[in-house]
Amino acid sequence: MIPDQQGPGTPSGADKFDDDHYPAYTMGRAAEMLGTTQGFLRSLGEAGLITPQRSAGGHRRFSRHQLRLAARVREMVDQGTAIDAACRIVTLEDQLYEAQQHNRVQRDAESSAAD
Repeated sequence: MIPDQQGPGTPSGADKFDDDHYPAYTMGRAAEMLGTTQGFLRSLGEAGLITPQRSAGGHRRFSRHQLRLAARVREMVDQGTAIDAACRIVTLEDQLYEAQQHNRVQRDAESSAAD
């Protein structure tokens, strides 16, 4: 038996369960989970919010992270926000969160180094 060939950033079997960016959900399942249409998910891709990976057969595959972004956009659209505006807002919120996480890690590292 040949073990899975993985690159340095490729999660292994059990790690995939914890990886928010692993493309585990098909288009149909993602739409079902969000209570929306597949067309809505395609429109999020066209708006540049999410770029699903493709399976070997060319089918879109979504990660939990992407589904969380899509769910947030859906909430905003349901409240009357235009889809393009909702995508931009969610993108900025996500970037802000990532920057805050990065800053927190940097502060912790500097704090540890000072001790």
